[in-house]
Amino acid sequence: MQERTLRLPGAVNLRDFGGYATEDGRLVRRRRLYRSGSLTQLTPDSQRAFVDDLRVHTICDLRRPEERHEEPTPFPYDRPRRVEIPIDPGSAIAMRAEFTKRDVPLEERIAFMVAINAELARHHREDYARMFEALLDIEDGGFLIHCAAGKDRTGFGCALILHALGVAEQTVLEDYLLTNEVMDFEGYILPRMRARFGDAMPIEQESVMALAGVRPEYLRAAYAAIEEEFEGVEHYLERAVGLDAAAREVLQARFVE
Repeated sequence: MQERTLRLPGAVNLRDFGGYATEDGRLVRRRRLYRSGSLTQLTPDSQRAFVDDLRVHTICDLRRPEERHEEPTPFPYDRPRRVEIPIDPGSAIAMRAEFTKRDVPLEERIAFMVAINAELARHHREDYARMFEALLDIEDGGFLIHCAAGKDRTGFGCALILHALGVAEQTVLEDYLLTNEVMDFEGYILPRMRARFGDAMPIEQESVMALAGVRPEYLRAAYAAIEEEFEGVEHYLERAVGLDAAAREVLQARFVE
């Protein structure tokens, strides 16, 4: 985990998600694929490291417009290039509304997150198709995908990319779950959740992490939705996201060694 976590000052859940073995025995290239949460707190030195050391060519931002306004990305639009693909599942809207009214119990928190992840797969196919279009535009340099915390919208996007590159489902799940080890619970998660939800936010770590972390059942809910409608990720990539065999060959030539 340590070799994947990039400890730049101000970074949130910043990781290299290359280096994984593919099912045919190759490796996803390192220092080409990155995932993170909000970038707004990056220090000037960290911003320079993004461009000069990580060589980030494109930032793919999955946040809502109001999220981008509240936590602006501290880079000009031309370097790195920015692609904005706002994703806001209806289940997430419902969840935010409930938290303004009452203390939502743990079981409901988990159910909300399961519904959100299933909805990402079912109703945001065109958004993730745009993500792959942005990825296919990169011939050299790095690709960074992020949202607010870098775990749900980003987590599903990264899962699709790794599947497209030929990584096995269990390995994809292991990368997904690393968020729970990387996130700063006391310094980042609790202040953020309290600012968003106020008095409805409990302090018990399990309850907080039901929203601020990830669980296997969250990503598996997306897989279940894919299986129900498309009979597996391979068909989903081709039929829902529009990633045909030729496009996958291009991606693998660029991002697998």
